[in-house]
Amino acid sequence: MTRFYHLFISILLIIASPSNTFASGNDYTIGAGDKIEIVVYGEEELTIEELYIDSSGEFDYPYLGQLMAIGKTTEQLKAEIIRGLKGDYLVSPKVRVGIVGFRSIFVNGEIKKPGGYEYQPGLTVDKAIALAGGFTERAARKSIYITREDKNEPKNRVGLSHMVSPGDIIVIEQSFF
Repeated sequence: MTRFYHLFISILLIIASPSNTFASGNDYTIGAGDKIEIVVYGEEELTIEELYIDSSGEFDYPYLGQLMAIGKTTEQLKAEIIRGLKGDYLVSPKVRVGIVGFRSIFVNGEIKKPGGYEYQPGLTVDKAIALAGGFTERAARKSIYITREDKNEPKNRVGLSHMVSPGDIIVIEQSFF
């Protein structure tokens, strides 16, 4: 009966998990400004509902000490936690790591409300510009550039349908006419 009870609770936790948890792609790496959750099924003291990742990228996790999150996917962080907990602390830990809030994007230049905005999955340049109040009268609508937060690349000229990633900086230049 105990085994059935634990299975039942695990299924309930999966069904009742927060709907704002984003399923992150396998290639999405955690960065400063992201908020993650760590759920260890049946172990309330090991579950963290919302953890803000600061610029150091490290956080203190029960029994395991300091863990580095920046640069890892949610699957890599999950595997590290499972390895750390398995054996000494738990026989067969069931762990889920998810993104509950992405780092901001920044929109600057010739737009009405420049600043930082919360990233949303599926965000494109035109949607980001709409979030920032739209173009000003002096905006060069074909001179839009993106700088990627995690890449050592120069700014790239992009179109309105270009996909935006968390941490991106979008700049709309000024028109000469």
